[in-house]
Amino acid sequence: MDPDAVAKIFVEHYYTTFDTNRAGLANLYQDGSMLTFEGQQILGAQNIVSKLASLPFDQCKHTIATVDCQPSGPAGGMLVFVSGHLRLSGEQHELKFSQMFHLMPTPQGSFYVFNDIFRLNYA
Repeated sequence: MDPDAVAKIFVEHYYTTFDTNRAGLANLYQDGSMLTFEGQQILGAQNIVSKLASLPFDQCKHTIATVDCQPSGPAGGMLVFVSGHLRLSGEQHELKFSQMFHLMPTPQGSFYVFNDIFRLNYA
């Protein structure tokens, strides 16, 4: 499968799920997955989803500007780098963000997030 096509499908699924049902992201992570969110490291699927669910807003909307993808290693992993904007419910201004995902293949033929790094970009 084309890495760019996989990255595009993953990114659409991830942000649609984040914007509508953050708890639904649980199946994208595993126990060995790590999220670095604004410098804070969180290990494991349950802890990652707990962190995302505890963010201090009920709704947000991501708008993706760029998606870059590279194959990563002999195991068939992929690096996906995303930049864009997010708008929190009730806020007038969008926030710029960037996020990097290291996707790894599963035996079932799909991918899971092994590493995830998120940063707001302040200008």
